[in-house]
Amino acid sequence: MSGPVSQFIDRHYRHFNAAALKDAADAYSAHLAGGGSMLVTLAGAMSTAELGCSLAEMIRQGKVTAICCTGANLEEDVFNLVAHDHYERLPHYRDLTPADEQALLARHLNRVTDTCIPEHEAMRRIETAVLERWVAHDRAGTPLFPHQFLYEILLSGELDAQYQIDPADSWLVAAAQRQLPMFVPGWEDSTLGNMYAGHCIAGDLTQVHTVRTGIEYMMALAEWYQQVAPASSIGFFQIGGGIAGDFPICVVPMLHQDLQRPEVPLWGYFCQISDSTTSYGSYSGAVPNEKITWGKLGVDTPKFIIESDATIVAPLMFARILGW
Repeated sequence: MSGPVSQFIDRHYRHFNAAALKDAADAYSAHLAGGGSMLVTLAGAMSTAELGCSLAEMIRQGKVTAICCTGANLEEDVFNLVAHDHYERLPHYRDLTPADEQALLARHLNRVTDTCIPEHEAMRRIETAVLERWVAHDRAGTPLFPHQFLYEILLSGELDAQYQIDPADSWLVAAAQRQLPMFVPGWEDSTLGNMYAGHCIAGDLTQVHTVRTGIEYMMALAEWYQQVAPASSIGFFQIGGGIAGDFPICVVPMLHQDLQRPEVPLWGYFCQISDSTTSYGSYSGAVPNEKITWGKLGVDTPKFIIESDATIVAPLMFARILGW
């Protein structure tokens, strides 16, 4: 049974980007119903936007098979989990002066558009928890990927008493509970990545590769793709652009061209939510057909692009896929 959100979409989303949203969501569902799998990519500040309110349920219901995200999205879901009550929203952020911004810095509030992340309650609290794990694995010589450190912490229960939101609204908690395959390229470009570098420089950590690298993530992605794709066509649902999307979609041409494995299937579905402009030469704004020339998508691959705000579009698509 479809719920009120799905019924609203059926009634009103008939043309242009609205119709693309509906078509893409329905094709997503059809892809899964046909035995397919789905990799979801998260760019931008989707975790600070609290996308977990819908994405977590997508994960729990098996609508997401794997995730590729930025280091920022990985950590910011946990920041929100333990420090939500200390966040500050600034609905009139466009009116802020440089002096206003400096005052926020003095209060240790780091702004992401209309939302300020509290340094001490969020970033430093998580640094304390993760540093203990970094040091333990550094001394034991047992490197892990960035997401595996956070999975370990969340599943241990050590942060449970500090939760300030319902953990059901944390997509990372849902992912950890399902041991969802995850890939985090460019993790170094994140708050925890910066902290890790600092602790390596300070000598707190002796092995820089205690946190495994992006090249190893690509190798892990290639292994996962080759295991899953022959039996279950893998779709690609891209939120935003940047490395979160660019990195994983390249696994197919890498397997075909660099490893000479032409039998590996192409991506079986593609959808991108983006507001990037194609004419600027940005890859994030490239229409799906351009990816055919790079050996990423096929002529017959279902392809969708929704040129809109992902914070509006993604929850609506997830709601429809979930039957809300």
